[in-house]
Amino acid sequence: MIDDDEDLFLEDDDVTVGLPRPGVVPVGWKMLVVDDEPEVHSITRLVLADFVFKGRSTQFFSAYSAAEAIGILEQEKDIAVILLDVVMETDDAGLKLVHHIREVMGNRHVRIILRTGQPGQAPERNVILEYDINDYKAKTQLTAQQLFTCTVAALRSYEDLITIDANRRGLEKIIEASSSLSKTRSMKLFAAGVFTQLSAIVGAGPDAILCVKRGDVGRRDREGLYVLAGSGRFETLINEPLDAAVDAGVVVTIKDCLARRQNVFSQDHCAMYIQTLTDRENVVYMSSNRPLNELDQRLIALFCDKITVGFENIYLYEQVLKAQEATVATLADIAETAQVDADVAIAASHETRSESLRLAGLAERIARTLYTWRHFRESIDSPFLELIGLASMLHDVGNITVADRILRKPGPLTDDERKVMTQHTVRGHAFLVRACGMVRGLTYLELGAEIALSHHENFDGSGYPDGLRGAAIPLSARIVAVADTFEALVSERPYRPAFSQDQAMTMIETMAGSRFDPVVVESFLDVMASPSLDEE
Repeated sequence: MIDDDEDLFLEDDDVTVGLPRPGVVPVGWKMLVVDDEPEVHSITRLVLADFVFKGRSTQFFSAYSAAEAIGILEQEKDIAVILLDVVMETDDAGLKLVHHIREVMGNRHVRIILRTGQPGQAPERNVILEYDINDYKAKTQLTAQQLFTCTVAALRSYEDLITIDANRRGLEKIIEASSSLSKTRSMKLFAAGVFTQLSAIVGAGPDAILCVKRGDVGRRDREGLYVLAGSGRFETLINEPLDAAVDAGVVVTIKDCLARRQNVFSQDHCAMYIQTLTDRENVVYMSSNRPLNELDQRLIALFCDKITVGFENIYLYEQVLKAQEATVATLADIAETAQVDADVAIAASHETRSESLRLAGLAERIARTLYTWRHFRESIDSPFLELIGLASMLHDVGNITVADRILRKPGPLTDDERKVMTQHTVRGHAFLVRACGMVRGLTYLELGAEIALSHHENFDGSGYPDGLRGAAIPLSARIVAVADTFEALVSERPYRPAFSQDQAMTMIETMAGSRFDPVVVESFLDVMASPSLDEE
């Protein structure tokens, strides 16, 4: 031992340290003792054996050289304090280790208390100025009380640095999340993004649920609380009444949050109240696998405050889409039921709308399957997938210019009638192109114009109006041609009964390569063999 080491820590025998809180099993502060003298390790552990700070005891690690200390630091990333000897394998091994920790490992959080038995070898003023340490003590001066004081000060500093860093990272995640979520265009995906970001911000793995209030919370009917989206054990509860789908404890917490109109936090869960600009009320409930501390709660509250506008934008966006869908479906109705007796037209319009919506869903699923298979990546992107369903309903808009006696003729068309009929593609295209002039960028109107013109082109070049062949036919039209033919085959017509689904699929499969793109047909058959997909 170095001279006077027998007096190390022993000058103040009446030192007292914090006591553990009753009933608490603390997670220890990690402390690393780096010294080539085994006695120093033993005495340090003895003096701090009962040390407790903020309800947490100490967990010691020992290293007898700088190289050994580096190995421990690389394994244990959350060491709070290092008690470090200056002179070990070399006269400046401790100082070099400080430089390695700060500059090479980039660890700015761990607090370092330098101890030396030869203070003259490394003058205190120079060491304090040149090295990023918290304290520098001669071993003969470091009494038990001083060690206690230095350790508490170091832990306070470490905790503050960790809190500041967690706050910074949390704010960065909030900014990143806000940017990411602003690109989302459906409530389901938006909610999933909210859950993911909340989990990342607080570092927990939650089960989460998003609820919306539709009227009186106390009523158990369509005007009560409904689930918009969920994750974990709540993942399948979409558009379900809250009372019927979720356990009573969660329901009580969510209703309490709504009644108080403020966030509710507990040890293992929280409920965040979100009110949009149009006074729609939402609650995000999240369970956590660890206690949520004060910083977690502040970050969660800030995050939910910042995404309020996102909820409103998604809601308004979905309402616009529904309005567009209703408008397009009505236009399809008009095109199919023009010049028909009013009572018959009303009855026919309901069936037409159902066919149009089925057609839209089928076209979108075919496109998504092609995208999943990585086919036609130059044509299929996110806007295409978003627009193809709505645009497909406009495929026969040109029928509004065709006389009903031709549209509904039970027998074969004459040559003149067929010539008139083929013009519905050109006229529908022209009609939609004029509408496209009122908006900018790719829209369902532009894609609809493309489909309206080319959905009767055949893959082998025998179709109309331009006799296009193969890849010259727009992909959107090739997709809708299959979906439209299937819907036509399984629907009753004035001149024939409906075919069964299996019959229709077989007929379409036999026309692959002549009437239809074989790859699109393959995608169609895969879709028909799969269970219905939830809307994204």
